Amino acid sequence: MCTNDFRYDLVICGAGIAGVTAALEAGRAGLKTALVEKTIQPGGLATSGLIYYYLPLCDGNGRQVTFGMAEELLHLSLRYGPGNISPGWRTGRNLAEPLRLRAPFSPASFVLALDAALVAAGVDVWFDTLGCLPVVEAGRVTGLEVENKDGRSLFSAACFIDATGDADLALRAGAPCAEGRNRLAIWALEINSADQSPREYDADFPVRASKLDGVLPPRSLPGDPMELTGMSARQVNRFVLEGRRILREDYARRQAEAGPDGRRRVYPMTLPSMAQFRTTRRIAGRATLLDGQQGQAVPDAVGLVADWRRPGSVWEIPYGALVPTGVVGLLAAGRCISSEGDAWEVTRVIPAAALTGQVAGLAATLAIRAGTTPDRLDAAEIQAPLRARGMPVHLTEIQAKPNKQG
Repeated sequence: MCTNDFRYDLVICGAGIAGVTAALEAGRAGLKTALVEKTIQPGGLATSGLIYYYLPLCDGNGRQVTFGMAEELLHLSLRYGPGNISPGWRTGRNLAEPLRLRAPFSPASFVLALDAALVAAGVDVWFDTLGCLPVVEAGRVTGLEVENKDGRSLFSAACFIDATGDADLALRAGAPCAEGRNRLAIWALEINSADQSPREYDADFPVRASKLDGVLPPRSLPGDPMELTGMSARQVNRFVLEGRRILREDYARRQAEAGPDGRRRVYPMTLPSMAQFRTTRRIAGRATLLDGQQGQAVPDAVGLVADWRRPGSVWEIPYGALVPTGVVGLLAAGRCISSEGDAWEVTRVIPAAALTGQVAGLAATLAIRAGTTPDRLDAAEIQAPLRARGMPVHLTEIQAKPNKQG
């Protein structure tokens, strides 16, 4: 039973990068906006997960392709901490990822900047609050039951955004979803005075990362699948504990190699406070971004994202990938939009999360003001205000677009 009732225009579940940009878009537009987050800091994998690389906003050939809040957050990530954007990203061609329009950042510094932005936008942030069960009436999401120190409360709203990264809200509302697979990975920030090798491209960045990525297979636990969905409590626990075991063994080895005082020279400074899953569960949207669609025009495109792994590879993101089937009054943003295969690898990272979060916040704002639901919006209604802000939605719109910042 809910003992407290709150009424909002928009409720966003999950304060990762997508949830933050959705909240900033709606809050700045004057909507009464709630941002529900189960941890006590915004940023998701970028901060709590210690994945501290803001991946490229450019195509690796001197063209910036992602703008808006994705660009704003790149600079916010550096406001209170170290990290540099490569000065040569505009003039280079076929650039490796570290030389593009991107930067490493301090996760803690990024949290401080995100906090300030959310407060300035008037967003009602609910930290240490778990989104539990959606309320669905006649196929429309009308409320979300949450749990925190106040007990169970009901958040009612005209529209909702699932930015959980795992499509938790969409699934529980009855929307069809699909699951992915994850190799075991753990990143930790460390102190390492034993390794004096230069830090390529990030010379001013004082913190090193210990990255044990993709170690499944063959180091899986007996009885586990070779790759994990991350969609059961047991799998989450095993992912976390096995990752930390491998990290522990790695530090024991490197400390021994560093000599008698190895434990003082090489050691973890911070461990992630959330499981570092990448592709867990996503909605089955009204459109799905598929392998091989890079470079292709999408009629209902709402923005562009670059593949950080391959220079020159740029994807148009369809609005339908944010709109779940089977339920209305709900949008998805971030790594749980409707993408599959290699396209999911492109849309799961920070720039795409920031873009789709802002688009979801804008679409929700337009729908609420029109007294309708986001699924009834025509893509052109969203494209127009995006273009007015200097945010291209098609590849043809960036050919002659000047680069603004370095």
